[in-house]
Amino acid sequence: MQKVNDNLIPYFWHCNNLVSVLKDNFSAQASSYAQFRPVYPQGLYDRLLDLVKEKNTAWDCGCGNGQVASVLSAHFDEVIATDISSGQIQHARQKPNINYRLMPAENTDIKTSSVDLITVAQAIHWFNFEEFYKEARRVGKSESIIAVWAYKLPELNTPIDKVIQNLYSDILGSQYWDPERKFIEENYQTIPFPFEEILLPEFRIETSWTLENLLGYLNSWSAVQHFIGKKNINPVGQLEAEFRTAWGTEKICKVSFPVYTRIGKVNT
Repeated sequence: MQKVNDNLIPYFWHCNNLVSVLKDNFSAQASSYAQFRPVYPQGLYDRLLDLVKEKNTAWDCGCGNGQVASVLSAHFDEVIATDISSGQIQHARQKPNINYRLMPAENTDIKTSSVDLITVAQAIHWFNFEEFYKEARRVGKSESIIAVWAYKLPELNTPIDKVIQNLYSDILGSQYWDPERKFIEENYQTIPFPFEEILLPEFRIETSWTLENLLGYLNSWSAVQHFIGKKNINPVGQLEAEFRTAWGTEKICKVSFPVYTRIGKVNT
């Protein structure tokens, strides 16, 4: 049975004499997030595992629904998976050697110099970079690996992509997307990354979806939830007819997401 730390960490904590606010944008739609979010490519995991010298402990930070932690659990003795969203952790995938803990990335109870691999999938843009990297250096072993990655908008075909872009940019735009989203748009190349970097090729998530899969994924967007909260209208529902027209008669459509990585050595 997986373990969950029941000590709730406050969503406010003092850092450099300032109060930082942790954003929990995903608890409300944790169920749909777990169901509809895309699966990361096996090739990415294979390359990361090749870089890790020992496989005692991995830390999956901003673990969400436990997708990455679940894969890592097959290769490490223990996986510590942390998130500030209790809803996400409640819907996370269960494995005997995954230890789920409800706590911020910047301040954990992980033992010093105990971690071989640190992963952050589609989440580091929410963190306080300086404080998180300080914590990563504290818990990471000598030459442990830190791997962060993000995927961008799904690519299907021109008619469908046009409707997605309309939703993303025109309807939601900067008014409903959090400002941290810019780091994903910039392929994570503008985040600070003070580590000896290891360059990997671009990866892609390749899958096949029904229209219902696509609509479910779009409804899991934090900006869609912000829109609903402010206007009490679902913008995905408003565009459903356009999506159905663009989708056409095919039941299944191929979907591709570009994935961008930053990989480094900790404490070299």
